Amino acid sequence: MYNTTEDLLEKIRLGEDSTIEFKSVRFKGDKVDLSRNDIADEIAAFANTSEGVIILGINDKTKEIEGIPENKLDIVEAFIREISYDSINPSVMFRIIKMNIPDMIGALKSIIKIEISKSLFVHKSPGGYYRRIGSSKREIPPEELARLFQQRSQARIIRFDEQPVPNTKILDLDESLWRRFCGQTSEPNNVILEKAKIITKDDSGNFCLTVAGVLLCTLNPDSFLPNALIECVSYKGLNRDSNYQIDGQVVKGPLDKQIHDALNFTIRNMTVKAEKKPGRLDIPQYNIRAVFEAIVNAVAHRDYSIHGSKIRLFMFQNRLEIYSPGPIPNSLTVDSLHLRQSTRNELISSFLGRCKIDFDKNEIGRQSIMDKRGEGVPIIYEESENLSGKKPKYELIDEAELLLTIYSS
Repeated sequence: MYNTTEDLLEKIRLGEDSTIEFKSVRFKGDKVDLSRNDIADEIAAFANTSEGVIILGINDKTKEIEGIPENKLDIVEAFIREISYDSINPSVMFRIIKMNIPDMIGALKSIIKIEISKSLFVHKSPGGYYRRIGSSKREIPPEELARLFQQRSQARIIRFDEQPVPNTKILDLDESLWRRFCGQTSEPNNVILEKAKIITKDDSGNFCLTVAGVLLCTLNPDSFLPNALIECVSYKGLNRDSNYQIDGQVVKGPLDKQIHDALNFTIRNMTVKAEKKPGRLDIPQYNIRAVFEAIVNAVAHRDYSIHGSKIRLFMFQNRLEIYSPGPIPNSLTVDSLHLRQSTRNELISSFLGRCKIDFDKNEIGRQSIMDKRGEGVPIIYEESENLSGKKPKYELIDEAELLLTIYSS
């Protein structure tokens, strides 16, 4: 938005409106002398309404280009990012661009442009819930706020994995990753990608990556969806205690890579017992096929719309725990998981069904990462109970997180 110097200068001349806000920047020593709450309210208002830009270094009353000292640009950038993480719930993702533009006499001045996209979420800032109207922010009335929550929650529930991810573009894709789902055709890339629902148009008609496109077709999905990762930790004892941590890994990358890396982490930290009956018999701590299905289910069916949550895999002396964000989808219950099949993320599941397995196909039981037959939970139950003599347990925690416990042999 206002990507050229000419466009931006023209907009500054015209003044603030529903798409642009100006802020002067003052300092006390090396500290930014701006109201954190005011900035947070402005950012959240744009995210709750539509795309917009905040320009730091412009006087909002005189429209004078005052600029920011070049040696303090990084301080201002850090200040803005802290505000998003600390003062807005959930935090807002935006782009920060440093620019030099000429003032009225032609002298170059440094400014910071904050580009904010319409969000998938409803954001609360210190003053409450705001929206942008004209050149100012206004608190959202209760009845409109209820509608906004409903609209955006519906966008998350209905095909959330097909929704556009703000601040993404086709160039963010890795061709070797998206070609897996599209193949070679004579059509232009944007046509192929849109048909595959790897990209889609946002409210402004610009192409963005879909949630599924980010998760499976970019090298670093967590750059756009910060909690699209798996935290893996292995402990020596029976409880979570950092003093007894044996191994830890934050698993990142495309979802199929995350599945393989999380399974490798489990294999690396598993114990193997040996029994003589009459020959030597190696007994693994966990059934690999069951653990694989458990990780796949967590990755494929987690609720990616929940901000601030990630998959967690914890290994203990007597059990393995996998926490997956989100409640159980579509009227399923803990007791019916092994009897019925339901998919929260249809597009993600479809893509995973076309990703090949890098492990022994005989050990896993199929060639692709995912099937749509609903056999995952029955496999987890049967294979784990056959090995350990104890049936795995699913628990729903606060209607917000699904915990699977697999007991060791």
